[in-house]
Amino acid sequence: MINDAIQLLNKTWEESQLKANKNTRLPKTAFKEIINSIISTGTFYYYIVDFFDMSISDVSPSIRQIHGFHPKKVTFQDIIATIHPDDMPFVANCEKSIIDFFYNKNSPDLLTSYKVNYSFRSKMKNGEYQLLNHQALILSLDEEGKFGKSLNIHTCIEHLSTANTYKYSLIGLNGKPSYMNQSVNCDIDELMKFSPREIEIIKMTADGLNNNQIAIRLDLSAETVKKHRKNVLKKTNCANTPQLVKKCMELGFL
Repeated sequence: MINDAIQLLNKTWEESQLKANKNTRLPKTAFKEIINSIISTGTFYYYIVDFFDMSISDVSPSIRQIHGFHPKKVTFQDIIATIHPDDMPFVANCEKSIIDFFYNKNSPDLLTSYKVNYSFRSKMKNGEYQLLNHQALILSLDEEGKFGKSLNIHTCIEHLSTANTYKYSLIGLNGKPSYMNQSVNCDIDELMKFSPREIEIIKMTADGLNNNQIAIRLDLSAETVKKHRKNVLKKTNCANTPQLVKKCMELGFL
């Protein structure tokens, strides 16, 4: 059953024919700078997967604490095999939806400007399943715009939630809009879109700033900030700020 589930995810990538045809280089930005920019809400590990040959590198030592894997010996298939078999169809559908978003509805050039985020149950070192938050940032593409190397970050979020939302988010970088809490089968026009300004306000709210403090930092009126926060609460279906911050943590926005 587990092998069938793994084959389902591998088939998704194979059928897309979007794996790089040759090895790609990492961007000029130092790898340590990227890692240092990671903000996590729980115990996490990271690694780089190369879609050219599905090898992994730069595996953080904390993978041993979470899964019991040796960071120098673990393979990508080992990590995939930790996903709960019942969650594998969702993961495969997420990957299909993300491929469709960038390659059919937008442009593959945008891939390096977005962080992909969704959650799944994963087998821990003790054999029990817990909810993990998966974040992926494409670091390189080949000359044809196919997947090169990706930085993957897996964070334990069992302390935030034990129930999977079965939704995914695309978090915009470099001033790009973000799309939060999306269904794998929703149309592009139905995506819940967040502007860079709204994301700024969400992050400052999580840092404990009030409307006046945010207004000063962003050179806006307090009334404008209040309106933005109201819109964000409505979009996320949250009743208050604490609920909003919790949801954004679960979804990888913070």
